[in-house]
Amino acid sequence: MKFDIIKNCPASKARTGKIETYHGTISTPVFMPVGTVGSVKGVFHRDLENDVEARIILGNTYHLYLRPGIETLKQAGGLHKFSSWNKPILTDSGGYQVFSLSQNRKLTENGAIFKSHIDGSKHIFTPENVIDIQRVIGSDIMMALDECTPFPCDYNYAKKSMELTHRWLERGFEYFQKTDSLYGYSQTYFPIVQGSVFKDLRKISAEKIASFGAEGNAIGGLSVGEPIVEMYEMIDVVNEILPLDKPRYLMGVGTPANILEGIDRGIDMFDCVMPTRNGRNGMLFTSEGIINIKNEKWKNDFSVLDENGKSYVDTYYSKAYLRHLFIAGEMLGPQIASLHNLAFYLWLVDEARAKIENGTFKQWKNSIVNKLAERL
Repeated sequence: MKFDIIKNCPASKARTGKIETYHGTISTPVFMPVGTVGSVKGVFHRDLENDVEARIILGNTYHLYLRPGIETLKQAGGLHKFSSWNKPILTDSGGYQVFSLSQNRKLTENGAIFKSHIDGSKHIFTPENVIDIQRVIGSDIMMALDECTPFPCDYNYAKKSMELTHRWLERGFEYFQKTDSLYGYSQTYFPIVQGSVFKDLRKISAEKIASFGAEGNAIGGLSVGEPIVEMYEMIDVVNEILPLDKPRYLMGVGTPANILEGIDRGIDMFDCVMPTRNGRNGMLFTSEGIINIKNEKWKNDFSVLDENGKSYVDTYYSKAYLRHLFIAGEMLGPQIASLHNLAFYLWLVDEARAKIENGTFKQWKNSIVNKLAERL
């Protein structure tokens, strides 16, 4: 993997860049649609490529390991061939799923023991075997195994958890360097900063992660219920330490406003299930604010979904028609809403990139960020 910074914003820490991988070049800042089980729910790859213009998608090691399983993926030649997605893929190591399965898992020095949510069978993820699994998946960017601490958690728990994540990283990084890709192209490995909302722990973790000299770095354990202001403070603390010449990935974040604030603070990569999950429930993100398309007020509104929209659905379908689909229980409704939201998120980071390039990002962000969160 190669990362080049193209332009720095003079008024903030925002920057544009390019990440080069075997499966394609990724312009940053970038939003990665979440394809947990090898698909972005309800959206054709054709539309992801041609309409949304997604440059990279995210898959999940935990879910793919359980289903379809490693043997199937290996026989297929990896997730790219299995799913017919020819652009880059990033895989989460499963650490967040282990966090979310707190009632069905046990953390040990060796790794995370958990029960399958599908059939209750017992499994273990170690720093080493999650690399083996991601080698089989064939993702361009793979993540280190970590523990995502809940919010709230006390200082001692956060410290012990961070230290365990660091010990796992030492093992994982050493193992990664000893292993090779299965499919003839290079893969890269991102460590993850932890430390909950404690500034001193975040500093310690960022320094530890930076010391490995990895090709990119991630910030985890945020957007798990903490106040927004604390999330932004943690990003500021960490980005003072993580190397400037490596891409920074803020995991699982978030709302359109979160993304703009993250870009402002020097983040390059984002992912979140919000565009598709909220879209399936009738929430549309637009350049004018947030729409609940099920509301009565849209019943006879024949205007397009978003005049500034990037996707054909934004200028092809009306609010009234989309509301009708949701009220009628027609499956096309959630599909259109998901596609619209993904296109909006990609439009947003593309606009941010253009504003950074022409030197007006800070003014533009300040003018739009509050409007994006307004309920229409």
